[in-house]
Amino acid sequence: MAADRTIPYIAGALIVACVACPFVPSWVVFIGIVSLAKGLVVLGLLVLWRTGLVSFGQSLYYALGGYAVGLAYRYGGLTDVFVAVILAAVVAGAVAFVLGFLLAGYRDLFFAMLSLAFAMILYGVLVKSESLGSTDGFTIPVPTFAGLGPGEEIAQIMLFVFTAACILAACYATQRYLSSTAGHLTTAIRDNEIRVEYLGYSVKRAIHTKYVIAAILAGVGGALVSLSVGHIDPEMTYWTTAGEFVFVAILSGSASVAAPFVGSVLFELTRSYAMQYTPLTWHMVLGAALLLLIMFLPNGLWSLFGKSARVQ
Repeated sequence: MAADRTIPYIAGALIVACVACPFVPSWVVFIGIVSLAKGLVVLGLLVLWRTGLVSFGQSLYYALGGYAVGLAYRYGGLTDVFVAVILAAVVAGAVAFVLGFLLAGYRDLFFAMLSLAFAMILYGVLVKSESLGSTDGFTIPVPTFAGLGPGEEIAQIMLFVFTAACILAACYATQRYLSSTAGHLTTAIRDNEIRVEYLGYSVKRAIHTKYVIAAILAGVGGALVSLSVGHIDPEMTYWTTAGEFVFVAILSGSASVAAPFVGSVLFELTRSYAMQYTPLTWHMVLGAALLLLIMFLPNGLWSLFGKSARVQ
């Protein structure tokens, strides 16, 4: 029954956040959109992590989502947020489906490094391609919503509400998936792949599916961040961006579908204040926070909520 309350709690928190949007500074709304959107990428990592896999290449799909939005505007004039997110999900999912045939055969460090290699290949392509903006990238205009083009402030609030709706849908779908037979294979694959094969399930097919799911979530996250920031560049696929997602995954823990978003919000707030008050040593602040977390909360921040909050 505890698991059944997870989605209502998430919905309640998102509704409160949406109602509060018009009454808080615009920078708070902006950080909220960015942190929640990046939480989608970490949610995909959670699915892989429960399978015993760590991907350092989710920045590949994060960038693909962003560039799908940017290129759709640049060459097609598309600015609608609904079309942009669907396009980002399709592009990220299609690429992951192709690469998944290769990656599904690797484990541990090999899986992590190979996924990172693909992300760095995309980084090299983006940097060298003038048609894709090269190192500078290019800007994205204020998005429209089903044909409506509100002012910048109203658009930001509407984008936050849309992001919240995407988060709720992603959490619901992910929890349903993790609660299904295919979802329960995650821990079984992590513990003993041979026994899973003896039960008649294909481990490679299961990992392939989870990899595609993680990629789609990352693509949608990249699209939402790009629409909020209004700019895309090759740094979206650089290894430091991928490391940031893994950092937040460790910070959050994998016990609940809500954990990635709690960790992502805290990470963005910590980084923002660290950069403001200690601009020369903010990396040290984040490193110290991660060190303390590993020492005192090895299962992530979500362990503070106790076992009752865990998704089964």
